Amino acid sequence: MAVAAPSVSTDGAEQDGVDAPELRYFVFALFFIFGGITSLNDVILPKLKELFTLNYTQAMLVQFCFFTAYLVIGIPGAQLVKRIGYMRGAMAGLLIMMVGCLLFIPASRTATYGLFLFALFILASGVVIVQVVANPLISLLGKAQTVHSRLTFAQAFNSLGTTVFPLVGSALILGGLAGVSASDFSGAALEEYRTAETQAIVSTYLGLAAALAVIAGAVFLFRNRLPGEQHEKSSPFAGFSLLKRTRFGWGAACIFLYVGAEVAIGSLIVNYLGQRHVMGLSEGAAGPLIALYWGGAMVGRFIGSWFLRIMSPGKILAGVAVGAIALILLSISTTGSLSGYSLLAIGLMNSIMFPTIFSLACEKLGARAADGSGIINIAIFGGAVIPLLTGVLADASKSLGIALLLPAACYAVIAAYGLYARRPAAS
Repeated sequence: MAVAAPSVSTDGAEQDGVDAPELRYFVFALFFIFGGITSLNDVILPKLKELFTLNYTQAMLVQFCFFTAYLVIGIPGAQLVKRIGYMRGAMAGLLIMMVGCLLFIPASRTATYGLFLFALFILASGVVIVQVVANPLISLLGKAQTVHSRLTFAQAFNSLGTTVFPLVGSALILGGLAGVSASDFSGAALEEYRTAETQAIVSTYLGLAAALAVIAGAVFLFRNRLPGEQHEKSSPFAGFSLLKRTRFGWGAACIFLYVGAEVAIGSLIVNYLGQRHVMGLSEGAAGPLIALYWGGAMVGRFIGSWFLRIMSPGKILAGVAVGAIALILLSISTTGSLSGYSLLAIGLMNSIMFPTIFSLACEKLGARAADGSGIINIAIFGGAVIPLLTGVLADASKSLGIALLLPAACYAVIAAYGLYARRPAAS
């Protein structure tokens, strides 16, 4: 996933770019870390579900609180970046992320689920601000002719983060006490168990806090590396009028549905693979397989970038959306490894959806492209709503298979949009 910031101009930057290769490495690190932190939710969600004996609706509040930050912080975050600039904006976002990580300490000591959710919201608020900075900043750091190459390369680091973090996180967080769960305890013993087990989560996020502090320090050293930086002045809510355009409004809705479907499936992987009729895996064994889901998106991004050069983006979007639906139906109608791996393969279908929907929706917006980007940013809020509704459906039906029909419906709308937008937009 990516977030666009308000359009900017720097003295000569749009024509020639800023010659600061060391800043590119810093931005690559930003893509890596915010992509990884987002996918780490898929690891801590089943852990918190077990520790606090939550149903699926309650467990999905992890994603709800995280992605609600896109709705609440998106526009204020963009305004902050306009006011203080890219480098200082990145530093502010990193420091807020660090505070979110440190809030896991009181959440663990009190063994309070609500505090974990609050910590995730603060962490996500910093992530939103960092994402507002990252995409346009990488565009400025080099020649205009190579901007697409740099953005694609930077997005690869995002995908690398979403692949690596679940592997490391599952090893650190999902080990636990073999054969023991929160349901085996009560009273004071239960509180002690929760406090002890959440220490694994705290240790992981303390490590992240340390890494964020180092990166924030590096940003401070380079805070004046973009002299003459200027941002255009526009109303924070200027983009909402674009929703009247069918192509853009439908596209924004598809971003909402896509992010929601992607996050909902990722959130259920550990519990889904743990079902006896699927693969019967423990949390510790299922956790690393999350990397296959996000790794598929990384591989598909490289493959899809080639096909998008020679085929209609709208038709490809429709094709992968239909492919995602087919894999969901295959998974819920079969058992064993076929059921499990067909669910994980949906990551491959997800790969090109976000950038393709984004480009189709914003096609020929001209001077209003920045306003359109702001609305797309807010539409990422779908990552809060769709997973929560999927959890409600899972609890109501007592079936994760039936719950997955909601993401399938999201993909159906996206497929229809791909067919609608297969022709170039009118000026």
